[in-house]
Amino acid sequence: MAKPELQLTKTSAEKTKEQETPLKGTLASVFLLGFFIIFSWVSVYFLYLHRL
Repeated sequence: MAKPELQLTKTSAEKTKEQETPLKGTLASVFLLGFFIIFSWVSVYFLYLHRL
């Protein structure tokens, strides 16, 4: 039978260093997209009300 080998484990400091990625650009992009969608919906709604 094959003998299982133990994997080398990383320290918790190394794990958190690898997992942390800067998400500021992602947050800004999501906010801009959300504002654009909300602005579009509000614009279409007011256009609809104006044409009634």
